[in-house]
Amino acid sequence: MFDYGIDFWSKGDFIIEDGKVKLGANPKIAIIDIVNKARESGYKGPLLIRFPHLIQKQIDKLFNSFHSSIKQYKYKGKFRAVFPLKVNQFPNFILPLVEASMDKDYGLEAGSKAELIIAMAYTNIKSPITVNGFKDKEMIQLGFIASNMGHNITLTIEGLNELETIIEVAKDMNPPYPNIGLRIRLHSMGSGIWAKSGGINSKFGLTSNELLEAINLLKDSNLISQFTMIHFHIGSQISDISPLKKALREAGNIYAELRKMGCENLSIVNIGGGLAVEYTQHAGHNNKNYTLAEFSADVVFGLKEIAKNKKEKEPDIFIESGRFIAASHAVLIAPVLELFSQEYDEDSLRLKEKNPMLIEELLDLYKNINERYAIEYLHDSLDHMESLLTLFELGYIDLQDRSNSEVLVHLIIKKVIDTLKHKNHNEILRIQEQIQERYLLNCSFFQSMPDYWGLGQNFPVMPLNKLNIRPTRSASLWDITCDSDGEISFNKNMPLFLHDVDIKQEEYFLGFFLVGAYQEVLGMKHNLFTHPTEFSVIFDDEEDCGYIIENLLEAQNILDVLDDLDYDTKDIERRLKQRIDEAQDLNDESKKEVLGQLYIMLSENGYLRTIRKNP
Repeated sequence: MFDYGIDFWSKGDFIIEDGKVKLGANPKIAIIDIVNKARESGYKGPLLIRFPHLIQKQIDKLFNSFHSSIKQYKYKGKFRAVFPLKVNQFPNFILPLVEASMDKDYGLEAGSKAELIIAMAYTNIKSPITVNGFKDKEMIQLGFIASNMGHNITLTIEGLNELETIIEVAKDMNPPYPNIGLRIRLHSMGSGIWAKSGGINSKFGLTSNELLEAINLLKDSNLISQFTMIHFHIGSQISDISPLKKALREAGNIYAELRKMGCENLSIVNIGGGLAVEYTQHAGHNNKNYTLAEFSADVVFGLKEIAKNKKEKEPDIFIESGRFIAASHAVLIAPVLELFSQEYDEDSLRLKEKNPMLIEELLDLYKNINERYAIEYLHDSLDHMESLLTLFELGYIDLQDRSNSEVLVHLIIKKVIDTLKHKNHNEILRIQEQIQERYLLNCSFFQSMPDYWGLGQNFPVMPLNKLNIRPTRSASLWDITCDSDGEISFNKNMPLFLHDVDIKQEEYFLGFFLVGAYQEVLGMKHNLFTHPTEFSVIFDDEEDCGYIIENLLEAQNILDVLDDLDYDTKDIERRLKQRIDEAQDLNDESKKEVLGQLYIMLSENGYLRTIRKNP
């Protein structure tokens, strides 16, 4: 069994059983069975499957870990958290999240007016709301309205001008007022791609001088009692725990100093986001060097020590980690449309009565491959291929000879791999990079995994079944966009092996895991591919299969996508109809038939609809 590093990245959320990927929860439902059920209902393109129970699981893990550390160190502060809406604003994620956290001190974080409206509408009353990012007067007024509604909301100040606007709005609005947080600009920086979120040159936060000026403004305006929180953020996906420890020491000392200056209601240290998710499928390529238990223990212990040394009360701990909560709940399913080498089979050979000598040698190599000489024969065939291509360029062999040479080399490659399939992959890895199979997937990486394209972020990928059969083909993955960047190339340092399947005879699906954070909201309509059809899987003991499908949202049809781009779709339809009417090569009956076919296509989504042909 080849496990695709599932123990590294899954942590029991998904398991392999009976050769299939299954949910780690009870019932242990096979994802391939869910996919087949959806396809029987007519959904043939890529699918995004949500598992709300994993949202609940991650929230519980986060709170349980911090509560355990608080108990271990006899910490007197409380633990609270918010989910940053920028990570995933979609209702089929947010609504289950809010429901799953009703018994916890867990709310939402907003960074725009639209996000703040979502938070005001759906956050459980008395659960926290934080507002980060740059704010104008209207956004600050929204925060005051939220406070009037009964929300426990904190406006985090990114600059002194925002504080001045809060003071101005407070004169015109009635209490209760929102709480005020000050974002501090630390010298400490995180690690990884997002390290620039921290440090003295970071985009957000107040310098020490601005912090002192802010305190004076709050005192002068009689709003110092509303100042309850300091906030910092050293970056998303923190790979190393050491920078966080350093940042905690710096922020903890600022907290203690501000309390000594008379900020008596300051009681919260908000450590921002950054709790990392492990995406790796390969040993030695880890995305983080700590566990959740270590993370929570370091935060609790670090703040306790500072409070003790400074003789100040232990602050409540606030966290805004969204990736950790959201990533695992969504899986992208991409059907494989084609394996490009499979057009090369023995039936494709068009051998002549008299073939060039090198082609005869290739044929002999193909017929006589054995385990002892397999690698040698493979190298010989690749050398022959280069020589034959040179002969073609010089005009010494024709197109039929070139075709035969390509077919024979691919047949030799497949036979060599099949002959050596019982060997350790490392023994043939050195040759795999130049002979990998190309798998064409019915999806868009730009739409469904933009962080792969934009940041080089890897996502765990594996077939949904055949996991009791050893995969033998080193794989490159191609999406269906008209863009050469729509490819996940084979990487010999982190290799992906897949099965050599005949797509004409059976369907083969790949699952991309941990795509629930950022990917949907960042997904772009490159080539005008829209979001996949999505649905949620809800456990239901009364169903024979153990689950029901809810919140089905079909991929947009072509006209809807064009409408999103502000095209006048009625004008498009009118123009298309007019051009069919004016087509001189069609009779009236044919025009009606063509128009009908066109309208059917306009009502479908843009993904390819190629499906398996009956054998």
